[in-house]
Amino acid sequence: MSTNVKVDYQAEKGGYYKVLIGLLILTAITFIQPSMFLTDATFVVQLLIGLIKAIIILFYYMHLKGETLIGWTVSFAVFIVLFFFSIVIYDVNNFQFVDESHISSAETSAGSPTAGHHSNHSDASNTSEHTSGASHEATHSEH
Repeated sequence: MSTNVKVDYQAEKGGYYKVLIGLLILTAITFIQPSMFLTDATFVVQLLIGLIKAIIILFYYMHLKGETLIGWTVSFAVFIVLFFFSIVIYDVNNFQFVDESHISSAETSAGSPTAGHHSNHSDASNTSEHTSGASHEATHSEH
């Protein structure tokens, strides 16, 4: 079994430089895009640019270009994550207990008087307990 494979390192180095220039161009587009073009879809465009850069890095710098099993594994993992995110997004958009939730109700987000009422009530009860305890200690110390 012979492992003497001739590799043209100069050609490979040229490929790496092309990939590096491509990544630098995509990075420049990442900084320019929010103020120049597609300003209504900045978030989506930024995510797509990041995805393209990640795929380029995975394929060329991590040498996964020829791997098939890892490609299917990553694809399956991405599918599972997107599937569960879509379930969560659907659930959040169709939340049926919005009025009953103390997290998402309008009163809580606008500064509910009930939140202040609860804290004042507990402070008043603690104060009355504290004063009755002080008077109890005062009568105890006299004896």
